[in-house]
Formats: sequence, C-alpha cells, structure tokens
Amino acid sequence: MQHFKTLSAYLEYLELPRPEHPMFSLYSAMGGDFLPCPKESSPPITNDCYTISFKKFVKGELTYGRTKYDFTNGALFFIAPRQVLQWDSSAVFEQKGFSINFHEDFLKGTDLAHQIKKYGFFSYSANEALHLSPSEERQIESIVESIKVEYHNNQDEFSKSIIIAQLGTLFQYANRFYERQFLNRKELSNDLLEQFNQHLGTYFQSGRLEEKGIPSIEQLAAELSVSQRYLSDTLKKETGKTTTEHLQLYLIDEAKNILLKPNKSIAEVAYELGFEYPQYFSTLFKKKEGMSPSEYRDKYRLN
Repeated sequence: MQHFKTLSAYLEYLELPRPEHPMFSLYSAMGGDFLPCPKESSPPITNDCYTISFKKFVKGELTYGRTKYDFTNGALFFIAPRQVLQWDSSAVFEQKGFSINFHEDFLKGTDLAHQIKKYGFFSYSANEALHLSPSEERQIESIVESIKVEYHNNQDEFSKSIIIAQLGTLFQYANRFYERQFLNRKELSNDLLEQFNQHLGTYFQSGRLEEKGIPSIEQLAAELSVSQRYLSDTLKKETGKTTTEHLQLYLIDEAKNILLKPNKSIAEVAYELGFEYPQYFSTLFKKKEGMSPSEYRDKYRLN
C-alpha cells in the first residue's frame, strides 16, 4: 500500500494545487466556485496528514463501499493520519465547501497536538460524518474564513499559532455539534444498543467464548457496521458506559450464574467465559463487584 510521508507528496498524488505552506493547505469554495477535483480514483493509500473536509455535493451521489450517501446538505469529515483511504470513479467530485489538510508535525510542540487525540470523530467512518444545520454551517465557515485569511497572508512568526488556535476552535465546535447529532439520533442510538446486546447474547450462546475467547470491540463494531470509536461514543452518550464497560458487565453477569453452579473451579469459570488467564477474570470481577469470585460464591451459596 502506498504511503505519503509529506503533505506535498500526498497533494501531488491527488493532483491538487501545491500548498502555500509545506505542512498546511486549505482549499475553499464556499461561494460561487467549486473545489478543485482530486484524481478520479485511487487504490488504498495512507498518509501522515490530518484532513478536515466540508462537502456539499451539487449533483449525484457519493459511494463508500456498497452504500450510497446523500450529502447535498453538507457533511463534515475528519480523517486522522494513517487511516486507509480509497475511492473510485463512482464518486461525484463537483462540490462546494472546503478542505483543510495538515501534516501531523504541524502541531508538534503545541497543546493541540495532545488535545486532537481526544477527539473521537477523527476515528469515525464516512457514514458517521457530522451533518451540519444551516446555523452550524455558518459558524464553521466563519472559522475557516479566518484561517483562510491567515493562510493567504504573508506568513510571519504569528501565522502558525493563529491558525492552530482557529483549528482548536473548529474542533471544539465540531465536538459540540456531534453532541447535538447524538441527541437527535436517539432512536438510532437505542437501536444500536439493542443490536449490540443481541450480538453479545448470540456470541455467548453459540459457545464461541471457550473456543475463540472474548470478542474484541473491533469485531463487535464490524458486525454492527459502525466504527469502533463511534460505537463506544454512541453507547457512552446513551448509557454513560463505553463499549468495553458494557462487554465487561455482560461477562460479569454471566460469571455470576456460572459461579453458583456446583463443582466448577474459579479457573474453569474463567476459561468458560473466554478469559485466557483466570487471574485477570478474578481481578475484573473484584473491581466490578467489590468482592472476589470466591467471596461471591460463598456469600450467595449460603443464601
């Protein structure tokens, strides 16, 4: 798989205009123009850059895999370094909006270099993009316009810090707008939680725990056709617990039933639940229940 270590090499591959800064670029078409078109198609590629793109497609549909998405109302995408990108000629590139690309080293030595890793939306997939309301769109566009002015000015010692400050503001607004999107999609969130529990139940009842071990969060997310981070963030908004916490609670609940069966050692219970090491099972159980598996068994057998 081809990997691009510099922003310039990546943009050259996309057949886009050269950036005015070696580690930062901005293309904007929020008025009457269209964004410059990247190359028509590409096999899987990766790069060392962050991308923030707001796309309003004037006509046609955009296809990701086998799913078509209508983004004519505008969607905001966030892509982190080393994520795999691929597209084909079925995509429509006649679009308005903006595209910001910057190398990860552009943030080195700044607070934003640490903060950016906390934003889950950089790990969301295409169908989990942020859909903006008209007022939200205007807010984001005003921030981008400020960045654009600084980007096209004769750059001085203040330029980079001003652009980075504006990027930080953009990310904070995006975080707020995602909160709104989660709330507005409450029905979808409830459905996702129900599907998650159903998948866990099916996996546990199939006997695959002993054979294949505890399912990974990545595996569960893939079966639900969502990204790992989006699944965790959605469940967190809906229930206050992450995907990992839900999985752990499910395991503990199953453990309680098995512990009260006669003639089962703690190690046998752990292996039956898919734990490779019984000590890890005992540690997790005590952390969640405030007592060891043996103490739980002794207490409830007496009752």
